[in-house]
Amino acid sequence: MKFPRKTLLAAGAAAAAVTLLAACGGGQVGQTPAGDQPAQQGNKKLVLIPGVQAEPFYISMQCGAEAEAKKLGYELTTSAPQKFDAAMQTEKVNALGSAPPAGLLIAPTDDQAMLAPIQQVKNRGAKIVEVDTALKDTGVAVSSISSNNAEGGKLAAQTLAKLVGGKQGSVLVLDTIAGTSTTNARAKGFEDELKNHPNLKSAGVQFTQNEPDQAAGKVTAALASNPDLIGIFATNLNTGEGAATGLRNAGKIGQVNLVGFDASPSEVEGLRKGEYQALIAQDPAAIGVQGVQQAVAAIEGKPTQRNITAGLHSITKADMDANAQYFYKQQC
Repeated sequence: MKFPRKTLLAAGAAAAAVTLLAACGGGQVGQTPAGDQPAQQGNKKLVLIPGVQAEPFYISMQCGAEAEAKKLGYELTTSAPQKFDAAMQTEKVNALGSAPPAGLLIAPTDDQAMLAPIQQVKNRGAKIVEVDTALKDTGVAVSSISSNNAEGGKLAAQTLAKLVGGKQGSVLVLDTIAGTSTTNARAKGFEDELKNHPNLKSAGVQFTQNEPDQAAGKVTAALASNPDLIGIFATNLNTGEGAATGLRNAGKIGQVNLVGFDASPSEVEGLRKGEYQALIAQDPAAIGVQGVQQAVAAIEGKPTQRNITAGLHSITKADMDANAQYFYKQQC
C-alpha cells in the first residue's frame, strides 16, 4: 500500500481518460449530476483502481478480482496510479468520465481527499466498493473489504515480543503518510499492544512518505539516538525495504528485529535471508474476490455486506514454507 497528499489535482485527467475510457466504453469527463444516477442497463464492466501500480499486494488483489469477475460474467480492468498519491489517483478516477463502469473497486489513497472524486463516480451510477483502504465517510461505498489493520499491528507487537523474549530495549515504528487509514491503524495497534510488554519501550512513530530512502534514514537516526534499539515495525513494503537497507548499512541485520507488514516476493526473500525476523501477511487475493462479489451483488440488486474483514497471518523463517499460500504475486 502507499500514501496520500491532501491536495486534489484534476490537471492531466483528460489525457488519462483516453486510455481508460477506451476500456470502459468511452465518454468524457463531465459535470456531476445531482444525486445518484441509475447504472447503465446491461453494463458488465468493473474497474479496479488500486493504491499504486506494480506492487505485489495489489497485483495479488487484481488476480483474485479478475478471476472472480470472469466467473460471474463481468469484465474487470485495472488502472493504477504510479505512486500512492491522492492527486494521481484522482486523475484515474476522473478519467472514468460521464459513462463509468457498473462497479468501481478502489483503494482510496487518502481517507478524505478521495471523497469528492469517488462521490462523483457514485453519482453517475457506479456501485462503489472499498478494497484495502477506506474513506472516513462511510456513506459512499456499499461495502468495504480490508484486513483489521489495528489487529495486524497488535499481532506484529505480539510477534516482536516473542522474538525478543525478556530482553529490554526500544522499538521504532515506521509508518507511511498521515491520513492513510490502513498503515495508521497498524501503527496505532502496534503502539497500543506494546504497552502490554514492559520490557519494550516505544521510540516513537516516524513517517516515511512511503519512500524507502526516507525509511532507511529514519532507521539510521533511530540507531544513533537509541543505542538500545531492539526492534522495528515497518507498516508496509516500502518502509520495510527501507528499514532493511538502514540496518544493512549500519551492520545491524539480525541484531535489531525487523517485523514487516505484507509478504511481497522481496519481503519473503528478506525473511529467508534473515533481513526480516517476521512478516504479517494479508490475503489480498481474497480481498479482490470479495470486492467483486460485493460489487456484483450491488449491481444486481442483491444484499451486500457493509464491512468484511480479511485474514492476517504472522510468519517467521521457521514456518514460512508452511505459509507459502499467503505470499504475494508479481503477476497473475
